[in-house]
Amino acid sequence: MKGKVVVVTGGGGGIGSATCLRFAEDGAKLVVADINHSAAEAVADSIRGQGGEALALAFDLTDLAACQQAVERIEAEFGPIEILVNNAGWDLFVPFLKSTPDFWSKIIDINLRAVLNITHPVLTKMVGRKSGRVVSIASDAGRGGSSGESVYAACKAGVIAFSKTLAREHSRHGITFNCVCPGVTETGMLENFMDSAGNKEKLREAFTRAVPLGRLGKPEDLPGAIAFLASDEASFITGQVISVSGGLTMHG
Repeated sequence: MKGKVVVVTGGGGGIGSATCLRFAEDGAKLVVADINHSAAEAVADSIRGQGGEALALAFDLTDLAACQQAVERIEAEFGPIEILVNNAGWDLFVPFLKSTPDFWSKIIDINLRAVLNITHPVLTKMVGRKSGRVVSIASDAGRGGSSGESVYAACKAGVIAFSKTLAREHSRHGITFNCVCPGVTETGMLENFMDSAGNKEKLREAFTRAVPLGRLGKPEDLPGAIAFLASDEASFITGQVISVSGGLTMHG
C-alpha cells in the first residue's frame, strides 16, 4: 500500500474513518471524501498527526459534476487514484408502504447513484493506466433482504450487481471490483436507523441475538477485509462478495 492514493467516500463516518486509518497505517496516501468537511478534516488531521499523508475533500457524491471535478483535483494535486472504496451510505427504518417517492429518490441517490457518479470518473483514469482496485461497501441487506429497508436493500443489491458486471467488463484492464457487506454494525447510521424504528433497545437486543457470534459489528471489524481486497495479494480476486457480519448471513 505504501505511497498508493486511496479514496474513501464517507471517510468521516464510522466504517469510513476506521478504513482510512487502516490504509494510512499501511503507508497509503488517503483522500478522506465526505459531504461533512469537518468530519473529513478530523480524520485527515488524525492521519497527518501520525505521520501519514491525507487530504480532506468535501463534495456531494450525488452530483456527477462535483465528482468529476473532485477526481481531477485529486489526480492533479495528490496523484493517480489507485484504490477507490465506495463506502458512503444512508438509511432510515421505513416500511415500504409507508415510504414516499421523495424518500426513494434520496435513498437511491445516496446509496446507488453516488457509487455510479464517483466510480465513472475514477474508472476512466484507471482504464487509461490499466490498473486499479475498487472495493464497494454493500450490505447484507442486499444479499438477504431486511425488514424496513426495502429501497436501501435494493440499492445495495444493485451495488453488488454493478460491481460484478464491471469486474467482467474491465478484467482485461487489470482492474478488480469486489464488495464487502457489513451486517448490523455500531455506527451513527445504525443509531439513526434504530431511532426511526422506535423501541431502540429492544431492537438492539433482537439484532444481537440474531448474530451467531453474539455481538453487533464494530467499524474496526471491516477495514481488514477491505484492505485485503484492495491489496496486491488479492490481484486474482474479482467480482466477489464477502460478508463481515458475525455470521448473520452465511452465503455459499
